[in-house]
Amino acid sequence: MKLEAFETLGAVLSEGSFAAAAAAMNLTPSAVSMQMKHLEQYLGQPLFRRAGLRVQPTAMAHQVIAAMREGLQQIDVLRRRNTVVVEGTIRLGLIESIQPMLLPGTMRVLRDTHPRLLLRPQRGRSAGLTADVKAGVLDAAVAAQPEKGRVAGLIWYPLLKRELVLIAPPDAKAATVYEYLRHYDWIRYDRQTTTGAMGARYVREVMAEKRSALELDSVTAIVAMVSAGLGVSVLQVVDPRVCEQYPVKTIRLGASPPTLQLSVVTRKDDADSRLLLAVREALSLALKTTRP
Repeated sequence: MKLEAFETLGAVLSEGSFAAAAAAMNLTPSAVSMQMKHLEQYLGQPLFRRAGLRVQPTAMAHQVIAAMREGLQQIDVLRRRNTVVVEGTIRLGLIESIQPMLLPGTMRVLRDTHPRLLLRPQRGRSAGLTADVKAGVLDAAVAAQPEKGRVAGLIWYPLLKRELVLIAPPDAKAATVYEYLRHYDWIRYDRQTTTGAMGARYVREVMAEKRSALELDSVTAIVAMVSAGLGVSVLQVVDPRVCEQYPVKTIRLGASPPTLQLSVVTRKDDADSRLLLAVREALSLALKTTRP
């Protein structure tokens, strides 16, 4: 039986529910429920009285956590005493569209957990950021993972997937993507980017003769243009909060839409770096707490 299960039991008792304990322990409610079932099997006695979605801890649950509390606290003290201080500077590249959603939370997590780790963010396009990581100009980057092929010497850690969608003016009315493209100008996302290339390929598949009326390299600018009724676009909206500021109609591109994989890319030689591991963990935690 893992010690984490007893820590989770303590969280359930202090927070009052599986859902609240899951948030406190950075777990899913189903993971909390599974840990409690395993703990009950281990102890051979029920720890909760279950009635629908509600659970009520038994006297046994309180007795178990009372017996374990001091030991868990002592183990935590010993663990922290031997923790290696993560100290240094990491040069992290990020594509512009993901910065508002990801960067503040990542900086906050690192400030709280590794105050001696200094993060130096830089923005850029996926291809350029990836090249800079390979060349050693950047230590890591959050970028669009290439659809095909691999770049020698690099390793990718999946972070977030985003479907490409068609965005149209909020009052637009059409039955199909083809009709939207037929009735509106196509505002194209930068063809030099992974997203732009994927979006253009999809448009060609739907309407081969369609030509773009305008090409921009900013998702926010395109969403604002579409919101103003100046056209439609096929792209990925990493941070949906942009669409709250500039309302648009969002149309899915079928049951199997083109999907962009955003990943953390580092050099293979740095795979065991404590600093980069801390940054990857901070990115993942920031994403969990800020994902719309």
